[in-house]
Amino acid sequence: MSRIGKLPISIPAGVSVEVNGRLVTVKGPKDTLTQEVSSNVTVQVKDNEVLVVRNDETTDSNAKQGLYRQLIHNMVIGVKDGFKKSLTVQGVGYKLNKQGNKLVMNLGLSHPVEFAEVEGIKIDVPDNNTIIVSGADKELVGAIAAKIKALRPIEPYHGYGIHYTNEPVILKPGKSAGKKK
Repeated sequence: MSRIGKLPISIPAGVSVEVNGRLVTVKGPKDTLTQEVSSNVTVQVKDNEVLVVRNDETTDSNAKQGLYRQLIHNMVIGVKDGFKKSLTVQGVGYKLNKQGNKLVMNLGLSHPVEFAEVEGIKIDVPDNNTIIVSGADKELVGAIAAKIKALRPIEPYHGYGIHYTNEPVILKPGKSAGKKK
């Protein structure tokens, strides 16, 4: 029995959840998100709560119940409050700019790197070394943040590159040539 899947999802004020067959639509002040659910589970809306119910007792249905319950829960949170990821850029001469809907980054390469905003995602640059990716879709926010992070991975000796703000940067020790034991 899925511990996560059997928990009900409470619907906050200002958010509506509609179920049309296997398509679940969540509308809120920030955005409207949709998710198609598997035929192994049924989604029901009762008394300002959303329930995800298994259609049979197989292991696959158990897993899908927990999966779709969490996806719908993330949709409810996303349309109400939204999600955000913060990235930090470290390096000599590394700078960030926002030009229109494009993020322009000087990352120690011979050319500036441009990254265009995706529909439903907002990219902010509060200062020269911080990027904030925000939006209603948790999966899309994480994917865009990971793509930006992959443009310049952390260099292990000096710590130059792009990393999540709350992620610790572990540096390798440098060479110790000439030391006697």
